[in-house]
Amino acid sequence: MFNSRFKSLSDLRKAFPTEQSCIDYLEERRWHGKVVSPFDKTSKVYKCKDNKYRCKNTGKYFDVKTKTIFQGTRISLISWFEAIWTILSYKKGISSVQLGENINVSQKTAWFMMHRIRKALGIDNDVGSEDEGGGGKLSGTVEIDETFIGGKNKNRHMNKKVPKSQGRSYKDKTPVFGLIQQGGRIIAKVVPDTKVKSLSPLILRYVEEGSNLYTDEWNYGKKADTLYNHHNVNHKKGFYGKGSFTTNHIENFWSVVKRGVIGVYHYWSRRHMQKYIDEFVYRANNSGLTNKEKFDKLLENLEYRLTYKELVYG
Repeated sequence: MFNSRFKSLSDLRKAFPTEQSCIDYLEERRWHGKVVSPFDKTSKVYKCKDNKYRCKNTGKYFDVKTKTIFQGTRISLISWFEAIWTILSYKKGISSVQLGENINVSQKTAWFMMHRIRKALGIDNDVGSEDEGGGGKLSGTVEIDETFIGGKNKNRHMNKKVPKSQGRSYKDKTPVFGLIQQGGRIIAKVVPDTKVKSLSPLILRYVEEGSNLYTDEWNYGKKADTLYNHHNVNHKKGFYGKGSFTTNHIENFWSVVKRGVIGVYHYWSRRHMQKYIDEFVYRANNSGLTNKEKFDKLLENLEYRLTYKELVYG
């Protein structure tokens, strides 16, 4: 039986010294003692050799990695476990170069593994039910703000500067829209622009009607003003908030994200940016959990598969 009391990467390596120990633990976290067919959850399941099972209703064979981020991988679960633990432990993230060195795989392989893991982390950045791994809509007091991620124009050579790219312009940056329930969860989404028609539907999707919305001076539309108690925080005029009247929490989250971009990743392409944002949201939403609890939670929500072709070519 595996040792489930691990608090560090060193403990993790001692707890899972073999591939079989990883398989046993993954089965326990995913199925909790009752194997479920990924093809038909109502079906009876027969145990076969080599850690395989057969779904009675479909006749298909499967194992604990089927229809998860591990399906079809040639990388050992030992390395996958170490990669997951490392990603969840580093507040500002870790580069694929460094992760590759840590688990002895190429940078390209580490990059692909990290994006598969981020695919699973995305479950915490939505409004699915708690049974589905989500946390439902945000409610109560909700802070809303957007930021722009990309290079600073002042740091570019003259021939590479983008004209009229400061302020709310997103010519050379990618806008990201964030919502945070005070004392609760964060949801952050990459958006095409910061126009009302793009942001207002997200507020309606992610926030319970009747909630208190705290935003900067930006307007999110008449419908949002009608369904929510909307308050403005105008930093330019020196209004930084009294009591709960603030947007500091979501702005603090943006600071962590940007430190990760600048200090660790250096660059995020617009195409993959949502996956990186999902990573930061997962860590923020589960900051009250131990590293082991964050690790276990992810192992229980792995029903996401991302192929290399999908990742690179869409």
